[in-house]
Amino acid sequence: MTNTISFFDQVNTNFDRAAALTDHPCGILEQIKAINSVIHFTFPLKKDDGTIEVMQAWRAEHSQHKLPTKGGIRYAAMVNEDEVKALAALMTYKCAIVDVPFGGAKGGVKISAHEYSVGELERITRRFTFELFKKNFIGPGLDVPAPDFATSSREMAWIADTYATLAPQDINALGCVTAKPVSQGGIQGRTEATGRGVFYALREVCSHGRDMRPLDLSPGLEGKRVVVQGLGNVGYHAAKFLEEEGGAVIVGLVEYEGAISKPDGIHVEDLMAHRKETGSLLDFEGAQNLEHRDAGLELDCDILVPAALENAITMENAPRIKAKIIGEAANGPITADASESLHQRGVTVIPDAYINAGGVTVSYFEWLKNLQHVRFGRMEKRFEENAARQILNAIEHATGTSFSEGEISDFAHGAEEIDLVNSGLEETMIKAYHEIREIKKGRGEDIDLRTASMISAIDKIAIAYLDRGIFP
Repeated sequence: MTNTISFFDQVNTNFDRAAALTDHPCGILEQIKAINSVIHFTFPLKKDDGTIEVMQAWRAEHSQHKLPTKGGIRYAAMVNEDEVKALAALMTYKCAIVDVPFGGAKGGVKISAHEYSVGELERITRRFTFELFKKNFIGPGLDVPAPDFATSSREMAWIADTYATLAPQDINALGCVTAKPVSQGGIQGRTEATGRGVFYALREVCSHGRDMRPLDLSPGLEGKRVVVQGLGNVGYHAAKFLEEEGGAVIVGLVEYEGAISKPDGIHVEDLMAHRKETGSLLDFEGAQNLEHRDAGLELDCDILVPAALENAITMENAPRIKAKIIGEAANGPITADASESLHQRGVTVIPDAYINAGGVTVSYFEWLKNLQHVRFGRMEKRFEENAARQILNAIEHATGTSFSEGEISDFAHGAEEIDLVNSGLEETMIKAYHEIREIKKGRGEDIDLRTASMISAIDKIAIAYLDRGIFP
């Protein structure tokens, strides 16, 4: 029977489980757990046919222990206050886990985006931005949105333009939102950041042979059988990097129109071309169409990556999950009780608050770029190249070795913005996992990675409160 506990209560259940293993006073724990602010908007939309429709929207700011708060805006018919509160709380913990100095926030508009024209979506987005501005729920030092389900860089550009119009005196106006087009103050690598972060996290988790032995898996991603649910921005890029850079074999893919399996591997780019041409991933050459979409989650595999919406795995289907590792690329894809059940079975669940933090990490880099008003790499690229060339010239002079111009160009390549972004993201994901792993190893209790990651977040947020003198 499916557990009906609310999404926000599920997040708090995971919080409570971890908080019980810390020594922080109850008052601090209650403050960390509480939602700071949540606001519900209604505003009219004049549709293309002249009719008026009333929009409903929310924005929640979970924690202001660090400012600005940060979190996406989603357009979905199922958006509600409980959901945005849950997602805002997850953002707080996510930012703390990966040492990004933001509090958590989330927003949403209750619409099915595909039912509206581009013009209507623009009017919705700009009006929502205006409502946020009136209530002091947006600004480079207050609250910084980003894309989420059914939103993209297009909507972020509309938000940035609207905010800049409303606050012409703010020279940091572009920092009011992240994941903008690069031409509008965005940063290279942001589009694929969450999926790339999933790849870096899975690669690091699988690199520890000691942790793979109980799962009867060899170290590394090479040859690991992977199933991905969701081929949106996150799922697509996660699958792409796992296949192309990790050497994993994509044996199954799941989307709203159905699921397919192919034990000898699905080439992601070929599948995406097929889906673009036919409108569906079904009937892909050499693959088997599964009878039921949800059966894709139950395929025999080493790694399962749920990258769609929350509650994909519940107590109803958890017993049928065959994966040995689950990477929660979506927010809340496994209910709290199902996660505990999987842990008891020996399944390694890599929690969403860690594994999908790549997006907010690179959003942080973009925000810094907007505040600094300079592109990453602009100051140091040529200096690094010239210094490397001088070293190579010295080696040639001292040894008589001669390097070709091609070799010199390869060796002396200075870092571009994308190189620095990916390097920073990789460092962030690896460092955060080592911290989580050490917490898990250091506990006498048999805790899972979700609890260990939450302990990491709680400890960091509690220190932030104490250092500010909020609690004696």
